[in-house]
Amino acid sequence: MISNPEDSKIITLARAARARTGAAEGACIRDTDGRTYAATTVALPHLQLSAVAVAIAMGVSSGAPGLEAVALVGEGTLTDADRAVIADLGGDAVTLLVADPNGNLRD
Repeated sequence: MISNPEDSKIITLARAARARTGAAEGACIRDTDGRTYAATTVALPHLQLSAVAVAIAMGVSSGAPGLEAVALVGEGTLTDADRAVIADLGGDAVTLLVADPNGNLRD
């Protein structure tokens, strides 16, 4: 169970993005200003991006000063590449939330 309403919000936004597009994964980040950016996996023949990478790119391109939390929803888990880009923007203090498609947190 998620006790922080802001963490619950980004899981809900990640789930909604995933459901809207039928993507394998949905992600949502919260920047240090409290703004949120939701995205899904991009799987085109010439462009492959994780949902986390897209959400962080959206935040960076909108001027996000730092990263507070990341939610990933789907069957997968955070990859090493996802963890590296999270560290680029947020360091080690970022809250990581990985949930199944129903929004239940996984380890």
